[in-house]
Amino acid sequence: MKFTVATYGTEGDTRPLAALCRALMDAGHETRLLADGATLHSAHALGVPCSPLSGDIKEALMPGASLGEIVGKHTGVQATAKALAAIANANTAAWMREVKTAADGSDAIIVSALASFVGLSVAEHLRIPAIGASMIPITPTREFASPFLQPGIVPGFLHRMSHTFVNGMIWRAFRRATNAARVEVCSLAPRTRNWTDHPILYGVSRTLLPQPADWPAHAMVCGQWAAPVDDDREWSPPEALSTFLQAGEPPIYVGFGSMAGFDRERLLPALIEAIGGRRALFYPGWSGNDASRLPPNFHVVGETSHAWLFPRVALVVHHGGSGTTHSATRAGKPSVVVPFAGDQCFWADRLHRLGVAAPAVDGNAPTAAAFASAIDFGLLSTAQARAEQLGAAMREEDGLRAAVAAIERLAAAGQELRSVGICPVNAHA
Repeated sequence: MKFTVATYGTEGDTRPLAALCRALMDAGHETRLLADGATLHSAHALGVPCSPLSGDIKEALMPGASLGEIVGKHTGVQATAKALAAIANANTAAWMREVKTAADGSDAIIVSALASFVGLSVAEHLRIPAIGASMIPITPTREFASPFLQPGIVPGFLHRMSHTFVNGMIWRAFRRATNAARVEVCSLAPRTRNWTDHPILYGVSRTLLPQPADWPAHAMVCGQWAAPVDDDREWSPPEALSTFLQAGEPPIYVGFGSMAGFDRERLLPALIEAIGGRRALFYPGWSGNDASRLPPNFHVVGETSHAWLFPRVALVVHHGGSGTTHSATRAGKPSVVVPFAGDQCFWADRLHRLGVAAPAVDGNAPTAAAFASAIDFGLLSTAQARAEQLGAAMREEDGLRAAVAAIERLAAAGQELRSVGICPVNAHA
């Protein structure tokens, strides 16, 4: 079968889908991944056919830009929805054309992140199944509140309603541009309400987030979507990194991925003071941090395979994105989490509840004392043992195999519906 996979977001959004595409290809299927051009490194490394979508997510995350303005400022969900929509709405028509062209002849479209509404519309136009893919649990449940809300502020009896409220707010922010493109590009009628009944697969570990008991049958927690170390085909450690790792005890890893709009002038000095003379690895990512300010016990790294590197460190300091959260835990390592925006506070809270991280460090007001306390917690033997336990459980999961089986089943069911004249996207509406 042929699958078109469309996403738009940071590297953390694209990397799991590149791994999913590789798994589909290894199962004998044809895939093409569409995402922001700056996030396609993993697709190239895995040999996944891919194409860039219009736009520049990296520019949008820079200080002063739409997403950069909400990073580290503890803005509410409405501001976050508007910032995300500003990026998508500026590119919706272009994305719809690009996805429509790529998906011609496909058996299904797998949709994710900011490209979800575009992909759902194109699938409706082509009368093929649309399958959601997410690393953030957005299906309503009573077990926890929307991940886009601060943990603990929503009483239990409102958990399910909070998902519906946030999902509706996001749809309203995207609706006008989505409907305009539906009419212009796909000759479809405008939609008045959000999609809620299409199947959605979560590339999330059941060790970190067990399948909620009240989720419908079309929502499934598969397990993490991560390429095995030996499948990260074009990456091998630079000699300088190997030498550093062999020269002493396992270092502390520090990296904030695609986050760029945070207060670099306060955060980095606080971290340096808290780490003290310990050995550390620092990944600048998209942050723009000046690596020349780092003391000699810090070794700067570029793009690395988390699956290869994290088992070789003592502790992972990160922003709480779903991908890094999963990779650190899968490697059996505790975390120090500095959430800045979106669902990052949700994952920070999950790690704290599981005993592998101290309470999150406030990225809006970072202090050396807060970092030192969180680092000391992560280096405790109890936290290390708990992380090893969780990592062993995660490594037993095969999220990619579960996802491939589900996608094959859903695509086959869609073919049956089409054969009797039913549009798969609207089958459950």
